[in-house]
Amino acid sequence: MNAGMKNPAKRPCFDDIFKQFRGINKGKKANIIDSMLRMLEQYSSNLEDLIRERTEELEVERSKTDKLVGQLLPKSVAQALKKGKPVRPEHYAESTLYFSDIVGFTTISALSEPIEVVDLLNDLYTMFDAIIATHDVYKVETIGDAYMVASGVPNRNGNRHAAEVANMSLDILHSIAAFKIKHMPEIKVKIRIGLHSGAVVAGVVGLTMPRYCLFGDTVTTASHMEASGLPYRIHISLNTVKVLTSLKLGYHMETRKTQVKGAVDTYWLVGRDGFDKPLPVPPDLTGGASNHGISLDEIPVERRQKFLDRQKRK
Repeated sequence: MNAGMKNPAKRPCFDDIFKQFRGINKGKKANIIDSMLRMLEQYSSNLEDLIRERTEELEVERSKTDKLVGQLLPKSVAQALKKGKPVRPEHYAESTLYFSDIVGFTTISALSEPIEVVDLLNDLYTMFDAIIATHDVYKVETIGDAYMVASGVPNRNGNRHAAEVANMSLDILHSIAAFKIKHMPEIKVKIRIGLHSGAVVAGVVGLTMPRYCLFGDTVTTASHMEASGLPYRIHISLNTVKVLTSLKLGYHMETRKTQVKGAVDTYWLVGRDGFDKPLPVPPDLTGGASNHGISLDEIPVERRQKFLDRQKRK
């Protein structure tokens, strides 16, 4: 309250107050109560508009949050967690898993700055994410240069899981042939792909940053199929071969003869009837190429010495 209001002599009289109200009402005759009610109505209307605007903004942000959570966890799991319900582990009798990683990633990292490695993985996985969006699959996780995808989990799809992952793998193998590293376009990015079909158990692990994880021998075998594969190859197990064959969709597979006595033969997926996109030629089919990493000849001259210096310091 200012000093004038404390002094009774300086307070406005009722005539002055009425004159001010007439100014507010633009000369119209109105009593104080009507003016107050009118002002309250106007304030209420403005408040309703403000609440409506804030509610719309809240809905937009909530939609963004739901979309983000839906990308991190399956929708059914996300809904249960939002409601505070426990998410129990679930058994899936049929599924197909995909694993892939970059051949010679350690060498590529040694030749690159950390930010360049991040950009490489971001570009590569953005391309992969666009491809998997066109198939009935679920991206489980990425760890470094490893990329893991499943079909039949968490959405059961009968025996189509093997076909969905096989089709996705062919599309990824086709796309990788044209992929270029921004800071080293001379080096080709070669990946190994491994597939295996079988039963898994899926569940959410952790309360802080919860992760949707898969467990079981199927996961271990699928990872081994990738690790024991070759560049530009889709390495598949007998289980996956059986499911693909039963679908009768014209998948082209070749037997990979093992050199270990008593070991089970595995297979290469090399195409499908109607799939006419060109695939890169695997190094094991070309003379002098490296099957397990990046050869010195592939490294750009300006980076080669840097790589050799690092190798000496190890």
